[in-house]
Amino acid sequence: MNEPRLRVERDGPIGLMILDNPARRNAISGGMWRAIPLAMAGFEADTAIRCVILRGAGDVAFAAGADISEFEQHRSSAQNVAEYDAAIEAAHRSIENCAKPVIALIHGFCIGGGVAVALSCDLRYADTSSRFAVPAARLGLGYGVHGTNRLIATVGHAHAREIMFSARRYDATEALAMGLVNRVLPAAELDAYVREFALGLAANAPLTIAASKTVINSIIAENGDFSHAKVLIERCMKSDDYKEGRRAFMEKRSPVFKGN
Repeated sequence: MNEPRLRVERDGPIGLMILDNPARRNAISGGMWRAIPLAMAGFEADTAIRCVILRGAGDVAFAAGADISEFEQHRSSAQNVAEYDAAIEAAHRSIENCAKPVIALIHGFCIGGGVAVALSCDLRYADTSSRFAVPAARLGLGYGVHGTNRLIATVGHAHAREIMFSARRYDATEALAMGLVNRVLPAAELDAYVREFALGLAANAPLTIAASKTVINSIIAENGDFSHAKVLIERCMKSDDYKEGRRAFMEKRSPVFKGN
């Protein structure tokens, strides 16, 4: 079995980042999280790259989220949790803060952390087989302030509440209707469409795009005091329910939550 990795390629003025862990539906390992900022820094420094496409290997999944099989190891102590969370945040920030437009090309499953990565991108294009969900409420974990803010900025608070509270799965048509994705195409047409669209972006004025991206990100940036929200998120991470959610996921059974 191949080790999970982030593949970095280029196609003319387009930089490609490929989440390559098909055995686990491209679940994002700790090493992959840490590789994303390095890849983005390389694209940022390369003046010949004008646009970046982020996708999963194959056509079964964009990303099935963070690799939960690693959580017992990477979230076994307060220090491990802090280091792992910092790596994830650095990955998101590197995508969001890149001056160049970043496109999420989504085939198949886009779940949990995969949704968060897609939301870090500027644009999202999906195929008709795509399925989206944020299953935090079925795992007992607290979804972060930053990721939730990006979700609200994209779909609005009403849709965000349903997505977060229900933890249910949405098909591509529903995702398009709520604005989670920009466009849905047949699977056989998606790759060519996104490549052609990326080439169009690459031909536009890069300074204008960089300025527009910065203005938009500034408008949607979180403001205010989130200290209490962060306390509640940390409480989730220390709870017995979170342990139960992880174990149930690994044992492929329904969790039994007790609220503690």
